[in-house]
Amino acid sequence: MSMKKKHHAALAAAGLCALLAQGTAHAGGHYVAGVEGLQGSSVPPPGNYYLGYLVHYDIDDFSAPGTDAKLPGSNTGKVTALANRLVKVTSTKLLGADYGFETIIPVTRTSLDIGAAGLSDRRSGVGDVYVGPLVLGWHGPRWDAVAAAGVWLGTGKDGSPASPGKGYRSTMLTGGVTVYLDEAKTISASALSRFERNSRTDAGLRPGNQLTLEWGVGKQFGGWQAGIVGYDQWQLGEDRGPGASPDKAGRHAVGAEVVYPVRPGLLLKGAAYKEYQVEAGTGAEPKGSLLRVSLVAAF
Repeated sequence: MSMKKKHHAALAAAGLCALLAQGTAHAGGHYVAGVEGLQGSSVPPPGNYYLGYLVHYDIDDFSAPGTDAKLPGSNTGKVTALANRLVKVTSTKLLGADYGFETIIPVTRTSLDIGAAGLSDRRSGVGDVYVGPLVLGWHGPRWDAVAAAGVWLGTGKDGSPASPGKGYRSTMLTGGVTVYLDEAKTISASALSRFERNSRTDAGLRPGNQLTLEWGVGKQFGGWQAGIVGYDQWQLGEDRGPGASPDKAGRHAVGAEVVYPVRPGLLLKGAAYKEYQVEAGTGAEPKGSLLRVSLVAAF
């Protein structure tokens, strides 16, 4: 490694320590890409639902701030989260759609070992809670659509690199569509977008707004369903405040999903994703692979 590259790596590691302490190691936003997959834009019929998303994210390395190059040394981590989502879809119609509301309560365990910053941290706890007073689901002969709005509350504990809370609030807007490519509705293609506008942290840093796109193309085989899924995240605006840079973060992944109907009103889903490109913004950005198991239950 040249002296110039070593100097840049040292600066990146020093900056990483400060950024991690502010909880900005990840791209701005609360939403975890990869929790939705096949038919992600299809809202269920009126009823009460529990959706449990068990997610495990293995961090292989970190991209250095402002680049897609790896940080020097050994930099690894693991995040395991259970997002508990409760959804009520009513029989009330609004703009021709079924009206509903929801909440998400995440519980996380994070372990970080970042040699480039001389940092090791492990934390568990309840993360920032999401409250969604508006969920709209439309259903056509060969399509479904969704629109939703809500707020991620800054309720989780923050202040350390592995803390479960982000340290700021985010307003999230959702829109998406699922189309069925045959009359029997056995082949589907879906795209679900989430836009997040973030508030400031106590330190005065406001992460740039973020757009997430989750997509899936699937085929039913009797009761089973299988297909290709993926996600993309883009930071749309620059971070602003102390230590902010004009660089924007992003991540892109592709994977596969299988859906198994355990019984009427109970679905089990499993998916695996591999991130193939990650760009870092103001802070270092983790890159790795994600495993997700979802339980969807009507009650």
